[in-house]
Amino acid sequence: MLTAIHPATGQLVRAIEPDASPVVDATLARAREALRAWRELSFDARGAHLVRVAAQLRSDADAIAPLMTEEMGKPIREARGELEKCALTAEHFAAHGAAWLADEELPSDATRSWVQHVPLGVVLGILPWNSPFWLAFRVAAPALMAGNVCVIKPDPHVPACGAALRDVFARAGVPEGVLSVVRVETDAVRALIEDPRVDAISFTGSTRAGRAVAAIAGAAIKPSVLELGGSDPAIVLEGADLAAAADALALSRTIASGQSCIAPKRLLVAAAVHDAFVERLAARLAAIRVGDPSEPETDMGPLAREDLRAELHRQVAGSLAMGARARLGGAIPEGPGWFYPVTLLTDVTPEMPVFREETFGPVAAVTRVAGEAEALALANATEYGLAASVWGPSDRALALARHIEAGQVVINGLVKTDPRLPSGGIKRSGWGRELGPDGIREFVNRQQVWLGPKA
Repeated sequence: MLTAIHPATGQLVRAIEPDASPVVDATLARAREALRAWRELSFDARGAHLVRVAAQLRSDADAIAPLMTEEMGKPIREARGELEKCALTAEHFAAHGAAWLADEELPSDATRSWVQHVPLGVVLGILPWNSPFWLAFRVAAPALMAGNVCVIKPDPHVPACGAALRDVFARAGVPEGVLSVVRVETDAVRALIEDPRVDAISFTGSTRAGRAVAAIAGAAIKPSVLELGGSDPAIVLEGADLAAAADALALSRTIASGQSCIAPKRLLVAAAVHDAFVERLAARLAAIRVGDPSEPETDMGPLAREDLRAELHRQVAGSLAMGARARLGGAIPEGPGWFYPVTLLTDVTPEMPVFREETFGPVAAVTRVAGEAEALALANATEYGLAASVWGPSDRALALARHIEAGQVVINGLVKTDPRLPSGGIKRSGWGRELGPDGIREFVNRQQVWLGPKA
């Protein structure tokens, strides 16, 4: 049974039976059939469908956004913002996909030789619960524009979000089978990956689950893109704009209730500005309005599940026991739902859980560093490498960025995903890239063509 429990109340809001095997089989068959016509459409025709999907998503936003609020606790204002980002992404790939996949001329001994981009086929997207629409569009918009079709497997805890995603594409007039949704338990994923009708896999989730997906896909010799966990750094240098850094890092630690893989979690602050920065960050975090996610004025809602809150509190309590100081939060509140307070920990050292592990919740862990060399060493002292930020004078920040082990570095700005730019990790944060020109080329065959006679 797929169950959705409202994180703000702890009450069951829906329970549905997973798709039975015949339903899944029929869905894959329709996807395979839809591929034949979809891949032959022109870029303009595929782009027109994506533009209509964007319009439909905006039209349906008032009905769809509350589903995220009740199934995973996302504040309603943030949920609406997620849907708008999805619409913009669909429009962006519709506008730029053809140029990004244009033939690449490569002179050789042929009369003409080039690389052309041929769609791979059926792309399976295996997704988590924390941004159920954005993560689906991050897979689907580039894959569909490239001529592939998509089968999306949403997280079992957000079944209504999965159904709404499917319905948006249907109402927009996208041909049946081009974007499909299968709602199944996690243990059904292996069969989906191994199914011969699936050609490639995109997975977003934990590093532990990503290892399992990678092993199955590798054994089946199918390409995959993995966006996994992150425990990435934000370095605050002497000379940084502390107000701007505090604003951006407070948002990083509280967006999606802190349940964002890509947001920096370990704040490495130069000793010369440490105290001033902490004061600004504490004031900014203390102003976050925590409450009912259905209320428009709420900034942050609950965590998505009770087990996630328990794990986060284990990390915080363990770090406090080892000497960290709680400037804000750090205790589970009384009352219904799975709320956790905005928490600011200082005096954090590398052996503490909040430094060593990925914290998936509204916890900012601040470590004082003597200088840039120590900041860089601690920034890279992690098994993860998803995204990082550096705050300070541009020349010094740029010099550091090249040595940070992460797929994405933001200087003096908010770490985020952007449809115009590639995003992805290294080390145990995964492989491959999503979004931008790199993302649309992940699920195509870069086919070399040699046209004779020999020149």
